[in-house]
Amino acid sequence: MLERAPIREIRDFYCDSRQWDAYAPRDGDVVIATAPKVGTTWTQQIVNLLIFQNVEPRPLMMMSPWFDCRIQMPPEMMVQIIEAQEHRRFLKSHLPMDGLPIYGGTRYIHVARGGRDACMSFLNHINGYNSGSWQRLDAVGLGDPQIAMAEPRPPRTAREFFHHWIAPTETSALEMMSQSFFEIEKSYWKERARPNLLLVHYNDLKADLHGEMARIAAFLNIDVADELWPELVSAATFEAMQRDGEALLPGMEMGFDGGVKTFLNKGTNNRWQGVLTDEDNALYDARIKAELSPGLIAWLEAGRLVAGDPKVLAD
Repeated sequence: MLERAPIREIRDFYCDSRQWDAYAPRDGDVVIATAPKVGTTWTQQIVNLLIFQNVEPRPLMMMSPWFDCRIQMPPEMMVQIIEAQEHRRFLKSHLPMDGLPIYGGTRYIHVARGGRDACMSFLNHINGYNSGSWQRLDAVGLGDPQIAMAEPRPPRTAREFFHHWIAPTETSALEMMSQSFFEIEKSYWKERARPNLLLVHYNDLKADLHGEMARIAAFLNIDVADELWPELVSAATFEAMQRDGEALLPGMEMGFDGGVKTFLNKGTNNRWQGVLTDEDNALYDARIKAELSPGLIAWLEAGRLVAGDPKVLAD
């Protein structure tokens, strides 16, 4: 049952929220909804392992399509893919929660990561784009009268990219820079008390992968035999995903120089340390204090294991 229709329409170089109009929910569906480069693919693999309860590598982009994406496959193809699936379905989104339809029988998992870590990972992601990726992004922008421009080429070095990412400009939301990042985080934080929404943090996945996978399994009402856990957790590590990358993410060479090795880069935090200056970090601190509530800042920067359960944290 539809609990809430989308509150606003979102169209940028990457996403079109109108594509969710074609979504016909099934009870038990899972939507993994995040900002870019915060552990989305990692969480897709975790959910994949929990649903199938074996470690066979499966092509995640086909099993779990990015349903609002404008640059990977036609929307009608994604509908055909998920309608043909007989297993429990799990989809990906990069929309804020107020851009999604909310169904009572659908489970939503939001994954977050500190802004500077997401920024540095996004830089590696964008720097890996090949000419085909830029051409697809340009075609989206030039073909949408609401955008009517080619995708801007951001700076390629860390400090310069950070300043591009953090600055609120007329095009930053269209490029999924900090304005989009903060809007996404605020939208899920506002809805964090919903019983069908689980907030997961990248730091917690790094610190206690087994524990976070168990939280996700409990949220999805999936029982896992004790003897199976070590195998599933091992298959969900970054090292295992890199090892199985060609099977999990086939065709990445169509979008990235270096293919899947570029897409699954390091899986580490704090790459901004020693790169951003004290003035840069002060700029970031001032921006998050202006954009986000203290409770959201504490959780976003540290995760649940340090800041506490977001469902009970005060603003």
